[in-house]
Amino acid sequence: MRMTLLRFSRAATAGLVAAAALTAAAHSAEAADSLGSAAAGQGRYFGTAVAASHLDEADYVSTLNREFSSATPENEMKWDATEPSRGTFTFAAADQVVDHARSRGMDVRGHTLVWHSQLPSWVSGLGAADLRTAMNNHINGVMGHYKGRIHSWDVVNEAFQVGGSGARRNSPFQDKLGNGFIEEAFRTARAADPAAKLCYNDYNTDGVNAKSTAVYNMVKDFKSRGVPIDCVGFQGHFNSASPVPSDLQANLQRFADLGVDVQITELDIEGSGTAQADSYSRVVEACLAVDRCTGITVWGVTDKYSWRSGGTPLLFDGDYQEKPAYDAVLTTLGGDGGGEPGDGTATCTATYTRTADWNSGYNGQVTITAGSEPIGSWATTVTFASPQQVQATWNATPAWGGGNVMTARPSWNGSLAAGASTTFGFTVAKNGSDAAPTVGACTAS
Repeated sequence: MRMTLLRFSRAATAGLVAAAALTAAAHSAEAADSLGSAAAGQGRYFGTAVAASHLDEADYVSTLNREFSSATPENEMKWDATEPSRGTFTFAAADQVVDHARSRGMDVRGHTLVWHSQLPSWVSGLGAADLRTAMNNHINGVMGHYKGRIHSWDVVNEAFQVGGSGARRNSPFQDKLGNGFIEEAFRTARAADPAAKLCYNDYNTDGVNAKSTAVYNMVKDFKSRGVPIDCVGFQGHFNSASPVPSDLQANLQRFADLGVDVQITELDIEGSGTAQADSYSRVVEACLAVDRCTGITVWGVTDKYSWRSGGTPLLFDGDYQEKPAYDAVLTTLGGDGGGEPGDGTATCTATYTRTADWNSGYNGQVTITAGSEPIGSWATTVTFASPQQVQATWNATPAWGGGNVMTARPSWNGSLAAGASTTFGFTVAKNGSDAAPTVGACTAS
């Protein structure tokens, strides 16, 4: 059960209301032609890397808000940014990204907890015992700060060498703690936030090769021994020297067959025009063909801020204009949200049940049921009696309107066959009111 903490305060209410109003407007206006909405219609997310330093740029923010349903802090959660001095944590920049994304109803992918790069100098100077303590303290410190607010974490990043050896990469963690450091990091992460998805992330693992097979064998071993791992990220940095592999789908599928979700986590493809568009389409097609491929993240909003800007690798150019690659991705995703009917006849119903009750609070559940036609996505409102406060939600992406009105949309469970149902739920603090919430009409697409 994925849980998203929703912390309310009177001071934040005005900002949440304004952001929620914008969210509702964006979804109603852009449902037919945004990447996030189209991906949701396929039961997936479409995300982007976000830099806090660009959140004061109007075109950047409007494109981010309109198009994407998931956000990954580009550098703001890495070790040098969050713990520059041992035991001293700084979260201001990462908080900007997380708060903005959540105010728009986006999921957040945490990136990254244990990585050989972008380490502050003090980490490399530690002996083995101190390094183990520091690694676990870092995981607990960062995940503890964001507990309940992060959908997925890249727990360990890029721990294997590129090339034909399949060996582990040299790093302070590998060199001093040995092969067991990855397992230890995942076990520590599970204890730090049991609700978050825990992922391993790497590059040049997109096709079947020695490196991806080494990762595959590690994941297979972890699953066989009960080591907590939920997902594997494939970065997807492609260019003419390293094109989209023909066996991308087969590679994703073999990992999915181990019982983990797979995601494309840092996609960018150098090039332009039709060739770039075709490459993007092949990546999206591969993900859509694998049931456990739950989403795609491109590594940036616009070419001008890409780490590979000279290769123009993203979906929007430096002036935020949609490129042919954007059109290709949207078309491949189905454009209008992927619902089978596509003729305005899709319907759904929403019914409420209180599933648990105690003196100070209760759990509620809403069941969404498709009508006589399949649906690609759904939405409904839930109005809570004042002064009740929602403490957590699961299986839905919430946005907040005036008063205590929550608009719920699917986080992963949007596509339903005719007559099929799904549920989402919430935990509510009563604050003196035992009134049941009011569930509005369900709308389907």
